[in-house]
Parts: sequence; C-alpha cells; structure tokens
Amino acid sequence: MWGRQREASSMYKRLPSRDCTNTVDLEENSDLLQNVMSPETSSPPWRLSFPHVLVATISSFLFGYHTGVVNEPLESISVDLGFSGNTLAEGLVVCTCLGGALVGALLSGWIADGVGRRRAFQLCALPMIVGASMSATSKSLAGMLLGRLFVGTGMGLGPPVASLYVTEISPALVRGTYGSFIQIATCLGLMGALFIGIPVKETAGWWRICFWVSTIPAAVLAVAMVFCAESPHWLYKRGRTEEAEAEFEKLLGGSHVKVAMAELSKSDKGDDTDTVKLSELFYGRHFRVVFIGSTLFALQQLSGINAVFYFSSTVFKSAGVPSNLANVFIGIANLTGSIIAMVLMDKLGRKALLLWSFSGMAGKEGALKY
Repeated sequence: MWGRQREASSMYKRLPSRDCTNTVDLEENSDLLQNVMSPETSSPPWRLSFPHVLVATISSFLFGYHTGVVNEPLESISVDLGFSGNTLAEGLVVCTCLGGALVGALLSGWIADGVGRRRAFQLCALPMIVGASMSATSKSLAGMLLGRLFVGTGMGLGPPVASLYVTEISPALVRGTYGSFIQIATCLGLMGALFIGIPVKETAGWWRICFWVSTIPAAVLAVAMVFCAESPHWLYKRGRTEEAEAEFEKLLGGSHVKVAMAELSKSDKGDDTDTVKLSELFYGRHFRVVFIGSTLFALQQLSGINAVFYFSSTVFKSAGVPSNLANVFIGIANLTGSIIAMVLMDKLGRKALLLWSFSGMAGKEGALKY
C-alpha cells in the first residue's frame, strides 16, 4: 500500500481556495511538472507527515473518550450527585455534551479559517480541559452539566478540523489510510473510556478519576500542536507562500515542494469560477452530493449506535449480561471495523466500503426484529 506509485500531478490535490495574492502562474511555467516528475518525486514519503497526523488524531481520541466516559459511571454519578433514579437528569448528563458539540461544529469552519488549523486544535483542547475539570470536581448536577457543555464544544470543534488538517497535510498515496486514523482514534478513545470505567463499582469516587484522565491527552494536544506544521493550504490562502513552502518541505520533503506548490496554484486558478453559494447546497448541481452525504450520516446515527455507546452498561445490566465484558466486546467490534476500513480504503475505494457497510447495518437492523 505504501509503495504504490501515482502520477506526481495528482499527488497533492485540494479544493479551491481564495484570497491568495502570491500565486505561481502554472501556464507561464507549463514545463514545471515535467521538470520535477522524476521517479524519486512521484510518491512523497509518508513518514514525514505521519507524526503530524498522529497529533491531530488526539482530538478524535478525545471525542471517543468523552462519548463513552459516562457509560459505566453514570449510576455512580447519579448517586453521588443526588439524582439517582431521575432518568431525565441522567439523560441530560449524556446529551448536554452533544448540545455543546453542535455549537463547536457550527463554529469549526470559521475558526479553522480564521486562526489556522493549529490554533483551532489548541482552542479545541482548552474547553475539554476546563470542562473535564469542572465535571471531575462537581458537587451538583448543574456543575456536571456545565462541565459537559464545555467539553462538548471541544468535541464539536476537534474532529472537523482534524479531517480538514489530515487531508491537507497528507500525500495522496496514503490520504485514505490517514483519514481512517481519525475513526480508529475515536474507537480507541471509546475503548479507553469503557476500560477505565470498569473499577467504578468497586472504588468510591472513581468516576472523578475518569474525567481527570481526559485532561492529559487534551494537554498533550495543545502543547504538541506548537511543534506541528501549519496547513500549507491555509498559509497559501493568506498569501504566505514562503511559509507554505517551508511547511511542505517538513511534510513532503524538499524535492516535492515545487510540485505541491504548482498544484496549489493550479487549483487556485479556478477560485472565481468555482465559487459556491450557500443556496447551491440545497438545490442545483451540489444538492445530490450534499443529500447523499447527509443521508449517510443520518442513517448511521439512526442505527442506534450512539445509544449503545451511552447506555450499553444499563441495557446489559437489565438483560442480565455482565456489562464490563459486553462493553469490551463493543469496543473491540468497533475498532475491528475501523481497521478493516483502513486496510481496504485505498484498495477498494470509498463507494464499495459504504455499500457493504450499510448493507451490513441494514441486515443487522432486520435481524434484531426477530
């Protein structure tokens, strides 16, 4: 997978951007790509961008962790904070972070374009640290809900920026594989939350430790981003061409900088003609793509997987199944699917994986009725 060769002219594609003042005129330098299309430059090394991708996926790890952190400890939390048996309060503890995530997701694009990808990650880590600390030290339901709300804003901001950042810094040869790392990190975070919640029934106040632990990867994300490369695409849009070239050198190697910059210039030439209005997302040429993408996400949510992540311990307990063991198997199954997708992503393509996975989901939903 790592060694497959592709054309240099397609090794680093991106969506059109705007507001770049220092562009390279590709037509005036029509032989630029031919001059650099030597065998050694046809496939940028994946190892240079790999550490930057790993740091970015910490945000997805945190998303998965906070998704499952209240699964096992929810009963202990309700007892300690005085709302045991109040299903409405328990539901609020679970879903308040989703309300914050909605706000964070709505602001993610604006923040990422305004302050850059690295600072967006740091802004994602900050409410997660503050919110987790508030939840860990809360003495009442209100304090817990406020902490969960803060955490949710970071949850909503991080994954969209991670997807954007990973796409922009990855060589095309491994872009699909690197994109799978985001989902794998989410699964690992969920598994981590399920595992760390196991002692909650034997150790009083352990649920507070569960929240404190999450501040460690959040702090690592904020600090490590200082040493990561900024997105060359974002720099290029701001007219900071020299800085973009320097970041490309970090991510791809010096011999690939000219091709990468040529690709940025080529895509930027279509900015004026490719400008898309917001209304075009709801009708016209872009509606089909938006509709299909939105439907796929909606179907995934309607499958009930979130209810499993949030309330599996309660469900298994009522069914007489040991929740610790059942939760472990849920995490393993989720991670296994993500690893399979990572291995097959660049071999079979996205469409084939979507068709097979959603067919499997439909079969599962049908089997549950019998």
